[in-house]
Order: sequence, then structure tokens, then C-alpha cells
Amino acid sequence: MKLGIDGLKLPEVKKRGPLASLDHVKSLGLQGIFFSTVLDMSPDLDSGLLRDIRAKADELGLYLESGLGKINPYCSAEAPELRAIGNGDIIAGLTRMIEASAAIGCREMWVSPGNFKPAYPGRLAADRFRTDVTWEEQLAGMANVMRKLAPVARAHGVHMNIETHDEITSFEILRMIEAVGEECAGVVLDTANMLQRGEDPVLATQRLAPWVRQTHIKDAYIGRAPGGLDFQPRPCGSGVVDFAAILSILAQVNPQLNLSLEIAQSTDDNRRRPYPRQCIQIDDPLWRAGHPDLTASELEAYFATIDACAQRVAAGEVEDWESYERTRYGYPSYEHQSYGFNEAIRFIQQSAAHIRAICRAQGIVL
Repeated sequence: MKLGIDGLKLPEVKKRGPLASLDHVKSLGLQGIFFSTVLDMSPDLDSGLLRDIRAKADELGLYLESGLGKINPYCSAEAPELRAIGNGDIIAGLTRMIEASAAIGCREMWVSPGNFKPAYPGRLAADRFRTDVTWEEQLAGMANVMRKLAPVARAHGVHMNIETHDEITSFEILRMIEAVGEECAGVVLDTANMLQRGEDPVLATQRLAPWVRQTHIKDAYIGRAPGGLDFQPRPCGSGVVDFAAILSILAQVNPQLNLSLEIAQSTDDNRRRPYPRQCIQIDDPLWRAGHPDLTASELEAYFATIDACAQRVAAGEVEDWESYERTRYGYPSYEHQSYGFNEAIRFIQQSAAHIRAICRAQGIVL
């Protein structure tokens, strides 16, 4: 295994550009970078630049990963770059991206089933609960897009890897892989996002492990709040994710898997705006009805995780949601934000140290 970072959240990634960001990753002692899409490396798919990025990554001994982007056709307007790169034809654009990525040896490609809308509270922040189109219709639309891309993916040895994103469950991902074909579909395991769907991260990892080909290594706080639960990304080791169990599962299935840290984005790169406090409405009958695969045993494990986190907060071991937001982002006004470049680097270092310590303890070679 190698420990690297998700390029979207790497501090100053846009300011430095992809080539200089490789040097930045190396200077941080990390072993690779996962650009969310190949367009993040070259917006116009310039083959020369892409070859230069590949060559530099190889020179520095870094892994290089990439992706396609959002494949939910009901979200296409939110990703105009996919239409643009295909001269108006999204499938043509995604096809070009697969071909360009495969040409530089990036054959594991991230896809995401939707967009998270932090401006809206509760369940409506996720595309899962849209009222103009059902989630079942969206899942069918995504599978249809992936089936259209399957021939070119197979021809180039590419897997379109579905992220355990904010709106989708592990059960639905497995059904989509079955519908599209495991020879060209897989999983990007985000180790914390499944908490937003009421799933226990270890149990979800056990279900998905044979198909995990890319990762977002992320921790999170989760705790009781008015109307449901708060969810908040945290440095690895300071949240509720059991990385010892998860890394053991992944190492047994795929010891060559790359581990890409996903951190909270620096406010120097993306200044936070005040938006409604998010809430997982797990006690709401509509929310529960929207998760038919959740079993009593899964929910029991999930609530045990929440209770354990509450005990750590009560003992002063970790901050609650509000304290953490206040110290880093100036909650509730957000006028005095202190989570800048240096703080983001410390987030990376803390997370990397925790993952490395677990790997050493388990004999996993990084």
C-alpha cells in the first residue's frame, strides 16, 4: 500500500498547478496524488501535459490516480465541463476522458453519484431526496450512463469506480456494479461518508472490499443534534472511524491499494460561507423509508458508534461539533476563519501519522 492524498483538497493545488503539486506532495512525505478527474490535470486533455505529469510522478516515485466525475445524468448541468470536453456531447466527453486517462496509465477512475448541497439543511442536501426525480430513477440513469461507457472502459482496461458518496449506500453500489459489470466497475471507498447513510463503516467496508480499487481515507465526528445527527470531517484518529479494522480488511483483499487522505479544504483555498447546520435526519420517517436496506443489526452497530463518540466528548477527549466549528471557522459568523494553509498541513500530518501507526502495528507495508 501507499499513502497519498486526494488532490481536490490538497492545499494550494490550483495555485501551484498539477506539476508543482507533485513536488508539494513529495515534500509532505506522501506517496501519491488522486486527482478527482483527468480534467483537473489538464482541462483540455492536452496529451503532452498529461504525459509530463505522468513522467514527473514516476520520477518522484508517486502514484497517480484520476477519475471521470459525476455520472448522475440528473446532475449534468452541475458539471458543464463534461459536456464542454465532448463539444456538447457528454458521453463523447467522458469517452475522451477515459481514453486520455488510460493513455497515461490511470485506469482506475473515480465516479460520483451526485452533488452535496450544503446550502440546504437535512435530507434535501443530498440528491437522494430530490422531489423532481426519484432516487430509483437516478440510480437507473447512472447505470445507463455507465453501461454506455462500458465498451470503451473495457477496451482500455479501465474501471469506473463509484464513490461511497454522501447520497448512495453500499448496497446500491453493489447492485450497480452487478448491473454494469465488475470487469469495468468498482468502488472508491470513502471511509466516512457511509455514516451519512446510517451505515457502519466497518460493515460497509466488509461488503464492498472485494471491489474497492481507490480510496478516500477520511474520519468524522458524529453525534446527536436537534432533529437527528451532526456529521463533521475530522483528522484521522480523532473521529469515529475504526481504521484498524478497515485497513486490515482492505490489506487482506488488495495489499497494493493506494490510500488517499481526504482532508478538510483550507479556507485559504475555499473560504467557508455560513450555511445551515447540516443534520442527518435518521429519526425522520421519510429518511428511514428512504433506506430500505438498513437492518436492525446495522443500526445497532451504528448507534453504538454514536454513543461511544458521545462518551469521548463527555470525557473531554474530542470536541463536539459546535466547539470544533468555532475554533476553526469562527462559527456562527464565519468572519474570522483560522483554518488556513498551515492548519490544513497539520490536518494532513496528523491524519498521516495515525494511518502510518496503524499500518506499522498491523505489519502493513507503506
